[in-house]
Amino acid sequence: MDRVRKALDLARLERAQAGTSARPERAVPAPEAPGERPAAGSSLTEILYSRTKVFAPPPAQLECNRIVDPASASPAAAAYRMLRTQVLQRMDANNWRILAIFSAGAEDGKTTTAINLAVSLGGDHSHTVLLVDLDFKRPRLASYFGLRPEFGVDDFLLGHAPLEDCLYHPEGFERLVLLPARAEIGNSSHMLSGPRSRELMAELRARYPERVIIVDLPPVLSAEDALAFAPQVECGLVVAAEGRTRRTDLARTVELLKKTPLVGTVLNRAADAPSGY
Repeated sequence: MDRVRKALDLARLERAQAGTSARPERAVPAPEAPGERPAAGSSLTEILYSRTKVFAPPPAQLECNRIVDPASASPAAAAYRMLRTQVLQRMDANNWRILAIFSAGAEDGKTTTAINLAVSLGGDHSHTVLLVDLDFKRPRLASYFGLRPEFGVDDFLLGHAPLEDCLYHPEGFERLVLLPARAEIGNSSHMLSGPRSRELMAELRARYPERVIIVDLPPVLSAEDALAFAPQVECGLVVAAEGRTRRTDLARTVELLKKTPLVGTVLNRAADAPSGY
């Protein structure tokens, strides 16, 4: 009964957020930019990476960090495919393309959820996916894939590198591109709310109309970064961990995000889920 009560509470929180705010103004579509493009005469199932750097993630690193094979028959892969379907339905219905992954605190599974959702979305042949690490308190996206990037989104925001030099495609994950962070940034909330950050999101939104952009941000209650950046996203997904996330912290997180439409809440580490998700 306690688990049912939790689910009901989460559902009420989600419904309370529906239609709370208009989405940010859409960027005007721009011509194709360097980095990736469909092969001539092909569909999105064939992507050529010209400027985007291609790397091979070590299988052991993927397994260690619980990155799921989206085509497998495992319960975890099935759960993420279900999540993918629900997220896409809500985003497509509103023409949203920028999704932020939020959590109340650290160690709730936020980054793991962001990665596996992005990987699963890449399995949908109607979309490409860009996964962006804007958690400048604990940037971990690159390490999860075993990547040591030469440049990252922090270099772009600081004016040290063009955007196309900061993009990476992991082999074996079709239609997925990473925009990792290399290092922490001091006063990151100021950077995330500044003009350079707005320029970045406008450019990413305009490049490809079929692309879904997933942004990994610091926990809402541990830093002001997520709230500073929230006006630049079109919708959000909240991750909570059973047995770890306090009900009051989750309620406070949703309240702070009241101006950001939420597509749902993920209950991570559910005790009776065989996959652990």
